[in-house]
Amino acid sequence: MKLFLAYRKARKGKTKRYYVKRFEKNLHENLFALSEELKEKTYKPKPLKTFILRDPKTRKISVSAFRDRIVHHAIVRVIEPLFEKTFIYDSCANRIGKGGLFAIKRFDTFSRKISGNGNCAKNKFNDFNYVYGYCLKTDIKHYFQEVDHKVLIKILERKINDKEVIWLINEIIKNTPARGGGERAKGMPLGNLTSQFFANLYLNELDYFVKHELKAKYYIRYVDDFVILHGSRKKLENFKKKIVNFLEEKLKLEIHPQKSKIIPLSKGIDFVGFRNFYHFRLLRKRNLRSIISKIKLHKKGVISKEKMFEVFQGWNAYASWANSYKIRREVGDRIY
Repeated sequence: MKLFLAYRKARKGKTKRYYVKRFEKNLHENLFALSEELKEKTYKPKPLKTFILRDPKTRKISVSAFRDRIVHHAIVRVIEPLFEKTFIYDSCANRIGKGGLFAIKRFDTFSRKISGNGNCAKNKFNDFNYVYGYCLKTDIKHYFQEVDHKVLIKILERKINDKEVIWLINEIIKNTPARGGGERAKGMPLGNLTSQFFANLYLNELDYFVKHELKAKYYIRYVDDFVILHGSRKKLENFKKKIVNFLEEKLKLEIHPQKSKIIPLSKGIDFVGFRNFYHFRLLRKRNLRSIISKIKLHKKGVISKEKMFEVFQGWNAYASWANSYKIRREVGDRIY
């Protein structure tokens, strides 16, 4: 029954894909065979199919076979309730009721609190565009490639006593193109449901450190992209040093040197796809380039009119969270 429910989840939105139809030709036999492999512990994930995606930035995506995706859904269905209640409120990615727009709203709330509701009339620069406060903006270097398997398993074992579940998770995380000969076992494929869940779980350790050890009040994390807002630059510099040490010692991770800095709120903060200022919000240039590139493919006949309309509707809904009325109208005019 659990595998059947997992199969229903895995096929959602993909019923017309050839690999789903192929699996469904002998559905009961395939599910039974998968069940037997799991019981006998003979299950081995099939090799991943890897491709490069440039939308909006270049990423290497690794896709599992459909039968393996069923297993991923079954695992997450079982273990997610054990860990979900341990996640902090402002861990925003891949969680029901959370997401990028939730993260933006929390950023706005925190920036109002830090800046005294944007009260910029009285400041030493005599600049009415100035907003009081700073943001430590950080993300982690090659995050999915660097997740340490031993550390991840130790985190999982705190809540999971079932050795067979741990064995199965080990089989899944070992199936990664990032694992090289002679290196420590590390990395997770970008594209798996289990990778999304484990990514949140792994950095939940950081969340607790920042919230309970550093006592940082205004902290938001979206996957490996996180911000801390504070009125003192010096305090954020101290936070940054301690976070660097914690990540290196406890999680075997490094922060990205070019993407980790302390920025005045007045200058705008790049976070979850937008440049966030106190009084307004701008689309990042790469988001605009992405939709323009799709329009060009549509004009060449590569993308159908129906698909282009669907893409534009999604992009338009997303872009509407920025001050982007003119840009959205111009993009719409290019299509029609």
